[in-house]
Amino acid sequence: MRILVTGAAGFIGSHLSDKLVLLGHNVLAVDNLSLGREANLEQLKGNQSFEFLRGDVLDADWFEQLFDGRSVDCVFHMAANSDIAKSHADPTVDLNDTFRTTFAVLEAMRKADVRQLVFASTSAVYGEVEGRVAETFGPLKPISHYGAAKLASEGFISSYAENYGIRGWIVRFPNVVGARSTHGAIYDFVHKLRRSPSRLEVLGDGSQEKSYLSVVDLVEAMICVWRSTNAQTNLYNVGSPTTSTVADIARIVVEEGPQSAEIVYTGGDRGWIGDVPKFAYDSSAIQALGWKPSMTSDEAIRAAAKAAWTEIR
Repeated sequence: MRILVTGAAGFIGSHLSDKLVLLGHNVLAVDNLSLGREANLEQLKGNQSFEFLRGDVLDADWFEQLFDGRSVDCVFHMAANSDIAKSHADPTVDLNDTFRTTFAVLEAMRKADVRQLVFASTSAVYGEVEGRVAETFGPLKPISHYGAAKLASEGFISSYAENYGIRGWIVRFPNVVGARSTHGAIYDFVHKLRRSPSRLEVLGDGSQEKSYLSVVDLVEAMICVWRSTNAQTNLYNVGSPTTSTVADIARIVVEEGPQSAEIVYTGGDRGWIGDVPKFAYDSSAIQALGWKPSMTSDEAIRAAAKAAWTEIR
């Protein structure tokens, strides 16, 4: 199949592109490089099954013309804002980069008669809830602009599926970690320790607790959902049954670093406005498809910490 990947030069998009090429698909990779890095795709350059185009999904003329003559079979839409705290200061970041990019993809698909869309959604659509959350939970009340924009995107995917025959696979991600990451607690902690090796300041009290998943496991989960289900709109949580606290992350990052460091907490139950301090998925639906993570939450964090210490200079 010819698969278009938006946000392909990003953390998750680049790992997804690697896997799709490995599986024998032809990948058309698109990224405006505002967050992504072309270096993330270096290993695919020269591969006859891979093509990279620098451009913006929100440039409608450019993006819609991209489909002409290329016979795209499926779109994996990964492009979005990835900095929740940033959109608190400027809500238009998520309006444009998270929601309007989805609408632009759907419109281009409608006009080009492309019928398959795999969408990178998020646990942030649920908001702040207690217990393990299944796909049937509702009502959904996101507390970040990012979560709201992803939820609005899910709604438009559902309506386009009904109105125009597009089949959608909506995959709600947990916290994803691994090589090539450019944000998140592990990335931030390593940067802080590079600047001040003996002291690590951590936002909140360290008790924040969520599931952390290796990017390699996430990519396998996305492809599993895409291959294994065929409803008009398919919706799945992806997560590990295990969780980790922010205190665990801080400890592991220090352990994987070159020296010991004092860990200091700023206090409070969350790191920033819009941050959900505790969250756990019910992932039984995707496990019933035969997928399960290869690493626990702590193991994924440790592997990601090792990669971050190598990558961040």
